[in-house]
Amino acid sequence: MRATFWLLEAPDSLAKQSRLNPDGYGIGTFKDDDSADVDKRPAAAYEDELFAREAREEESRTFVAHVRYASTGGLTLENTHPFEQEGRIFAHNGYIGDLDTIDSRLGDRRGLVKGDTDSERFFALITKETDAAKGDVEAGIVEAARWVAAELPLYSLNFVLATPADLWAFRYPESHDLHMLERAIGGPTGSRHLDAASPAGTVRVRSAALATQAAAIFASEQMDEDAGWRNLAPGELVKVDIDLNVSSRIVIDEPPAKLVSLEDLEPRAAASQGPRRTAPGRRSPQAAMGRSPGRG
Repeated sequence: MRATFWLLEAPDSLAKQSRLNPDGYGIGTFKDDDSADVDKRPAAAYEDELFAREAREEESRTFVAHVRYASTGGLTLENTHPFEQEGRIFAHNGYIGDLDTIDSRLGDRRGLVKGDTDSERFFALITKETDAAKGDVEAGIVEAARWVAAELPLYSLNFVLATPADLWAFRYPESHDLHMLERAIGGPTGSRHLDAASPAGTVRVRSAALATQAAAIFASEQMDEDAGWRNLAPGELVKVDIDLNVSSRIVIDEPPAKLVSLEDLEPRAAASQGPRRTAPGRRSPQAAMGRSPGRG
């Protein structure tokens, strides 16, 4: 499956969205040998010709794409999403406070963090808890998310995390939406490529490949009228495996202990999380996992 349907063919592509989210962009994929490949730059995608050229060439089973409106950390490569740790790819939309406490929790795993963001620190916490759970990524996600919800100031913890075989998406609490679609080969008719626009006209996506491939798609706004779209519940963790089997459960069933509002945030953070600047979110992670027909 090619990434062009996310980045270039869409009338409201990530390159265009980056005019409203100008602080960096990145694309995470997996190579044939299952190694993670993250290409990112701390620049607006619409200004970067290399972005357009590489987007045309990207091909992967799974994509994690992100355009950034910074809330924490400077405009550097190290602070640009998505992030990679131990062969996993991660992107986050939200705000977590009290970074010193996260650092203390990380201990010697603080060395995983190359930049200044809350997002990369949280990813490192997932990595630490995954290691403690003997490589169980889902257990690591749940432990990290529950600790943050109980201990830290939190506005939103929406994220996607991908491995070569699996993709997880999490929404918490209800500050930002996170929608998913389990799209069968050819969509509702069984013979159509993906050619969709959100009701507000703010997200448009076209992919010829999805006429012959199934996919699971995550975005923060419903992109077409397909009846299969649904908004994740607050605290819901969804897993999609390599064969597009989907499982879901509520892993946090109460509000954050230190829920913060926009009014509580510093102006820069509030601007990044505030009224919708672009369809897929303020710091905008998008993810898709596709499967060729006949696989598995």
